[in-house]
Amino acid sequence: MLLASLAACGGGGSADGPGTGADAPSPSPAPAPAPGASPAPSAPGALSPTYTGEGTFYGATGEGNCTFDASPGNLMVAAMNGPDYAGSAVCGQFVAVTGPKGAITVRITDQCPECKSGDLDLSESAFARIADPVAGRVPIRWHVVPGDVTGPVSYRYKEGSSRWWVAIQVRNHRLPITGLEIKPSGSADWIAVARTDYNYFVHPSAIATGPLQVRITALGGATLIDTLPEPSDGVVVAGAGQFP
Repeated sequence: MLLASLAACGGGGSADGPGTGADAPSPSPAPAPAPGASPAPSAPGALSPTYTGEGTFYGATGEGNCTFDASPGNLMVAAMNGPDYAGSAVCGQFVAVTGPKGAITVRITDQCPECKSGDLDLSESAFARIADPVAGRVPIRWHVVPGDVTGPVSYRYKEGSSRWWVAIQVRNHRLPITGLEIKPSGSADWIAVARTDYNYFVHPSAIATGPLQVRITALGGATLIDTLPEPSDGVVVAGAGQFP
C-alpha cells in the first residue's frame, strides 16, 4: 500500500548471544535533547524536554531492537529514531505523543534507523489516535513520562545466560532505566554492567555460583534492589517492587 511506503520502518531484529561481539559500550542515560527541544520539561509530569519531529507508522508488534516480547494485547508502542535511541537507553520508556488529531502515550520497543532526530515511528493503531492514517507522515511533539504499569519490575535472563556469561533485561519499569549493577554471591562490591544496543545488560565474565543481587537505577536517581536466582537460560523473575 502507498501508506506503508510512506511510513518509516522499525528496525526489529534478533539479538546476538554470548561470543558474538554484539555488546555495546557503557550504559547510556535518557536521550539528550534534540535540536529545537525545550531546555526543560514543559508539561506537568514530564521527565524530559519536549521533542519535535515527524510521526509515521508501521506494522509494530511490540518486538524489535529492544528485544521485548510481542504484545498483541497492547500495541500502543513505537520505534525511536536512530540518534535518540542512544544505544537502547530509551527501551521500555513511555512517551506522550501529540499529533494533529490528539495525544497518546506509547512504550518504546524498537528503533527506526532511518528516522531523523525527534521522529517516532508508531504502531498503526497508535498513529490513528493522533492523526489520519491517510496523511502517512505528520508533525508531532513528545516528551518522556512515567509509565502506567501494574505490578513490580521484572528481569529476564537472556538465552545462553549462566554464571559464565550473564545478560539481564529489565521489564515493566515505570521510569526509564539508566543503569544496572550486580553483586554476585560472596562479593562485597557492586559491579556496573554495560548495556547493549539490544537492551540487555551483559556481564561477560564468570561470577560465583548462587543467587546474585541486582540494583537498577532509574532516571532521576531512584533505585531498586532485588535478589535473582543463579543465571539461567531465558528465565523471567518478578522483582519485589516498582519505582514510585
